[in-house]
Amino acid sequence: MTRRTATDTEPLVMALPNGRILNEAMPLLRRIGIEPEPAFDDPRSRQLRFATSDPGLDLIRVRSFDAATFVAFGAAQLGIAGNDVLMEFGYSEIYSPIDLDIGHCRMAVAAPADWAAQEDPRSWSHLRVATKYPEISRRHFAARGVQAECIKLNGAIELASLLGLCRHIVDLVQTGATLKANGLVEIEHIADVSSRLIVNRPALKTRPEQLGEWIDRLRAVLHDDQPGGGRAPARASA
Repeated sequence: MTRRTATDTEPLVMALPNGRILNEAMPLLRRIGIEPEPAFDDPRSRQLRFATSDPGLDLIRVRSFDAATFVAFGAAQLGIAGNDVLMEFGYSEIYSPIDLDIGHCRMAVAAPADWAAQEDPRSWSHLRVATKYPEISRRHFAARGVQAECIKLNGAIELASLLGLCRHIVDLVQTGATLKANGLVEIEHIADVSSRLIVNRPALKTRPEQLGEWIDRLRAVLHDDQPGGGRAPARASA
């Protein structure tokens, strides 16, 4: 993997995923002193990189899968990503020191309700599955001795079942309302999902003080939110 390493004089770059995770992350980031420039919250802005109240940190907003890629390749030195993304890509260059306790959902296997009522998952030997997570899906089914043909889709996964592309899907579920609205039900749990702080390992070695400070700030805020929270735990290393 080709890596980009920023110099000590350049601002750190934090990659943030658009959508629900960003909305949940910003109050937390503001508590540790990260206040982005006005264009960050302006829906009309075409700007891609944003300064913050700290001259040593800039923000970028990207798709959820891309946040981990920017960090893994060193274009961003830290970021936020769901552990679903981390499990799918398995980047060795990413260190994930903190569960931010946001973006909670679950990854599950789902199928049409009428079909699910008749089948026994223990009888599976081969499945065709539509999903955004082919690697996780293959590993999950392989561990059970099931051969999975995974069809990679990037959205509207439920349509694959509705239109007969395949009966089964693997997707993230928050409330289950979308599944229910499309006649699907969960039939198997794969993993619980939440969002994590992620850090580029090579950058942590070359800029330990700068990155360590942001890790410590987040850890302290999250520790204070816990019942009986007091002194934050000691800094961890990659």
